[in-house]
Amino acid sequence: MTDWEPKILAFLCNWCSYAGADLAGVSRIQYPPNVRVIRVMCSGRVNPSFVIRAFQRGADGVLVGGCHPGDCHYLEGNLYARRKLSVLHELLDYMGIEKDRFLVRWVSASEGARFADVIKEITDKVRALGPIEVRWEEPMKIEAIEERLG
Repeated sequence: MTDWEPKILAFLCNWCSYAGADLAGVSRIQYPPNVRVIRVMCSGRVNPSFVIRAFQRGADGVLVGGCHPGDCHYLEGNLYARRKLSVLHELLDYMGIEKDRFLVRWVSASEGARFADVIKEITDKVRALGPIEVRWEEPMKIEAIEERLG
């Protein structure tokens, strides 16, 4: 198991976190290569079912990155994200997924070094936890979970 490396999926806000990732790359700041990025227009557009499906399909960790609260390009998108993703955090714990496998972090476009630190943080946490061991019952009824989340 010494060769195992975590697979992490990151949903990044186009205006801040994705731009921060771009700045980290342009600045040649080193960070673990374990993350695969999906760019979204706003962290508020990340449906909790996206996170659950990522875990169902083999992600060992999931990161949602957005603008700092109060600095959203869509005014309140990250505030909505913060609320619904905190509920999701508790639901994942209920489902048997360790809380450290799912992170929500705020990174602005000018924070390339912070982006690299966030990637190191989630990679280290997930690496310490090891491969995800949730045993999914019959294909989970994602509709039932979405209904609980509202």
